[in-house]
Amino acid sequence: MAKAAVQFACVECGYSAGRWFGKCPSCGSFGTLHEEAPPPAPGAAAPRPLLRLVDVEADEAARISTGVPELDRVLGGGIVPASLVLLGGEPGVGKSTLLLTALASISRERRALLVTGEESTAQVKLRAARLGGAERVEILAETELEAVCATLERERPDVCVIDSVQTLYSSELGSAPGSVAQVREAAARLLRVAKESGVATILVGHVTKDGAVAGPRVLEHLVDCVLQFEGDRYHAHRVLRAAKNRFGSTNELGVFEMTGAGLAGVPDPSELFGRTVAGEPGAAVACALEGTRPILLEIQALVAPTDLAMPRRVATGVDPKRLAMIVAVLGRHARVALGQADVFVNVAGGVRIDEPGADLAIALAIASAARGSPVREGTAAFGEIGLTGRLRPAAQADRRLEECAKLGLVRVVAPTGTSRSGKPSIAAAETLRQAVKLALEEAAAE
Repeated sequence: MAKAAVQFACVECGYSAGRWFGKCPSCGSFGTLHEEAPPPAPGAAAPRPLLRLVDVEADEAARISTGVPELDRVLGGGIVPASLVLLGGEPGVGKSTLLLTALASISRERRALLVTGEESTAQVKLRAARLGGAERVEILAETELEAVCATLERERPDVCVIDSVQTLYSSELGSAPGSVAQVREAAARLLRVAKESGVATILVGHVTKDGAVAGPRVLEHLVDCVLQFEGDRYHAHRVLRAAKNRFGSTNELGVFEMTGAGLAGVPDPSELFGRTVAGEPGAAVACALEGTRPILLEIQALVAPTDLAMPRRVATGVDPKRLAMIVAVLGRHARVALGQADVFVNVAGGVRIDEPGADLAIALAIASAARGSPVREGTAAFGEIGLTGRLRPAAQADRRLEECAKLGLVRVVAPTGTSRSGKPSIAAAETLRQAVKLALEEAAAE
């Protein structure tokens, strides 16, 4: 019998080769290729009959509410039975705390199981005592994949959380826990168990230094939903997003606040992130849309003279490429000279903005900082900026305006064509230059 060839796999990107490299040829990381034995060859399988889609019976099972409204919002209304969810985030951001809170609520009406491979049962109980209400949650401290799958098939809980998938290992593979082969095998087996046994399973995943989920990319393809828990361990607020969701939208946003009693949902993030100080140059209120939720955010900008040959464009919470485009349009079409100045932009609260509807507020904050003139009090802005300097309407303007009115804003600078009756009033602008004149207090003197 021929000896099975040994493979070397990169733990960062999953690249596989027949020999060892000091630097991964795929992702360029150093020292990430580790030896792993190939899985045993499967036996011959009997062919299965084919079905037509018209003959398939699909049951519309009710979603399982987690008892955490912000988590349910991101999931699309709750956990789908027999689904596989992957939750990733930085160490210490609160992944285990969030899921233990959800299990505590689920256990009041359903069976909830926590499989822990990183902590002992005593450590989990200490956290549960601090959070409260988790007495009915069942717990299993196990890292052997075969034992975990056998337990799920025998007990069949409604919801199971595995913390974390990188700690599981199969004795059939020769590689260490956390390697590409082990993570891939664990995800594949848990997927099969979840679908066949009807167990809604949530996997906690480690992340790399770049913020991506550690392990092979196939891990994200296998699961039904990929959640990203973002935030700084040194700040109180956390943001939950869905990078992939087969059962709902990927644009929803959940906001949490870390308290002494665990994570608490923030039902009105606009009140938290959208407040500005009147008369302060370099600050503007953006009305962004995250899925179905409009949210008001304070955009902060600083423009400072520089002696560097290449002025810096630094963005926190904003796409740097989009910031460079907005700065170029401001200089070319709005006559805001920024060629000899460093430009820094920050979204207050650590929230990240991806949608183009926040372009106008970013531009107004930069123009306000450059000219030293504050944005008029009680004013918000939304709209997309084109390379020609013209403004394009943003989607779902009515929902954005309702959010502005709820927070007490009286005036909104928006692209021409945005209509609304009642409060807040709309200052329509066709170009970016017109919007700057309408928004800044210096416009009254012009």
